[in-house]
Amino acid sequence: MARQAEGTIGDGGHARHLILVKHSLPEIDPQTPAHWWLLSEAGRRRCGPLAARLAPYRPDAIVSSLEPKAMETAQLVATALGLRATTSPGLHEHDRSDVVGLSREEFQVAIAALFAHPDRVIFGRESARQAQQRFVQSVSGVLEERPNQTVVVVTHGTVISLHISQVTGCDPLALWRRLGLPSFLVMSLPGLALLEVVESVIHENAAA
Repeated sequence: MARQAEGTIGDGGHARHLILVKHSLPEIDPQTPAHWWLLSEAGRRRCGPLAARLAPYRPDAIVSSLEPKAMETAQLVATALGLRATTSPGLHEHDRSDVVGLSREEFQVAIAALFAHPDRVIFGRESARQAQQRFVQSVSGVLEERPNQTVVVVTHGTVISLHISQVTGCDPLALWRRLGLPSFLVMSLPGLALLEVVESVIHENAAA
């Protein structure tokens, strides 16, 4: 069970958190930009364990990016927790919606270069810096609209890693490599201290 960590006490009498969730496992279509991918059957199954891991934090709101795999993850988790999922612009992944056909190795090389040169457009339509600034602005707006609430934001690995790197000074590439499908990070509110990193909700020996 996830621990109740430090944070400001909200109206419901429990500590407030911002929980950044990397979406569940998608169905990979190499001929379609990842922006449009849906969850795989295994990815949908994983949303149940994800909801169970999030439940101890007693989330008040679940907000996702507009990408289908994030929306599906948020909807399945919200249903399991008796909440309603909503969306917000600006929470999407680093914009590589024009990129198709990269091999796994080519993609990993491009990601490493993206993190290493944050002010350059390495691939896709924006630099790492642009993606990070856009994401932070959107998350700030989500939180401003939901004062005194614990908020789950279902989003994507690169922007999560960029945001956490800015807050903590950690290596964004190393964090990106750790995050499973799904995974989540817990931050205190209002201080945005990183309290917990859950790299996977799936036991290594369990079926997906």
